[in-house]
Amino acid sequence: MRLDKYLKVSRIIKRRTVANEACAGGRVTLNGRVAKPGAEVKPGDVLTIRFGEHLGKYEILSVAETVRKDQAGSLFRVLEEDAAMESERNLS
Repeated sequence: MRLDKYLKVSRIIKRRTVANEACAGGRVTLNGRVAKPGAEVKPGDVLTIRFGEHLGKYEILSVAETVRKDQAGSLFRVLEEDAAMESERNLS
């Protein structure tokens, strides 16, 4: 699955266009390397996302084309996340 789509489906980032822009802007790394929006993700990969001074680090546990909102959190495990990233992710 494409990275930008995974970020949207997992609800780490709410909108795919925002996920795409974050990736294209070099703010997302996949396994320590800057990732493009079309990079393929798989279970076991580690994502790091930086928005300004806010940082989130996540391990991909599974990949699914669609999930319900209440099940989206089961797709990843939070390795590191500051309070601002956590509250943004939990708003909707």
